[in-house]
Amino acid sequence: MSKKKYCTGCGVLLQEENIAQEGYTTTLENDICQRCFRMKNYGEYQVSTKSNEEYVSILKSIGRKKDLVLHIIDLINIDKDLELVRTEIKNKMILVLNKRDVLPKSVKDEKIIAYFKELDLGYEDIVIISANKNYNLDELYKKIKKHQTSDHVYVVGHTNTGKSSLINRMIQNYSESDKELTISPLPSTTLNEVQIQLNDKLTLIDTPGLVDHGNLVNYVESSLLKKISPRKEIKPKTYQLRPNQCLIIQDMIRLDYVEGEKNSFTLYLSNDLKVKRMNALRQKRLKDLCKTTYQIKYGEDLVINGLGWIKIVEKGTVDIYLDKDIETFTRRSLI
Repeated sequence: MSKKKYCTGCGVLLQEENIAQEGYTTTLENDICQRCFRMKNYGEYQVSTKSNEEYVSILKSIGRKKDLVLHIIDLINIDKDLELVRTEIKNKMILVLNKRDVLPKSVKDEKIIAYFKELDLGYEDIVIISANKNYNLDELYKKIKKHQTSDHVYVVGHTNTGKSSLINRMIQNYSESDKELTISPLPSTTLNEVQIQLNDKLTLIDTPGLVDHGNLVNYVESSLLKKISPRKEIKPKTYQLRPNQCLIIQDMIRLDYVEGEKNSFTLYLSNDLKVKRMNALRQKRLKDLCKTTYQIKYGEDLVINGLGWIKIVEKGTVDIYLDKDIETFTRRSLI
């Protein structure tokens, strides 16, 4: 009986019997499945059918071990349910804040770290990095060596936070391995655990990401993904609004300022998105979309899951119109 073989790109069990099932490859001599091959070489993406229940069971299995865990977060799309991972995993954990390169340079790392320390979720350390720009990776590597409890270190987080990109960068920096995990701008690229041995004392274990069903990325055409996901430093756009004025973002989202004093709205979104300020009473566009009303407090962010956020300085009432499946929420201002 031949030994089971797993895809080095996404971790799924390789098989050559059924082209319609996950893990299909033309021959078991290949190291990656057909899905990863087509993603890497042609940019084609096939949706995964895995459920969050399967992913949560993986988190629970990690929680039964004593290994160090890296919890990866995308600074542009910070999860609303940060405590979910902490609930399932009581291990020693380092919070890794990724994609620093797309936040404005004027924002100090220390301010961001202080924000997360105040959440008091029991992390051993907090490190800000950019896997894309190789920023602060040496610092993260030092923290891993300081806190690891065994040779194995797990990498967890929601989809699209850059877990696989980080591991690929660490392979380049600290290993002689020629392995490379499959990455893409779409959810659920990694389907199972993938072990990467960097050296005799450190093996990183990539895990599938928790799927965020309220994320805008799940509901737009692939042609829009490049516009939505920032590739370079965000240049915040600030608009002074009075009641009965609105902002229309990329003909997808409408924000109406309903009530309050003159207010400042700063958009932390991809530079490629078009924004228009308009008279809300004369403009009917997008009002057929799902409306949510927020009573904004002083110094709050209105977060659009998968897109970024809007910092609102003063208190006031706003209506936001967008697809009913896309989640929005408020939080204390990050910046």
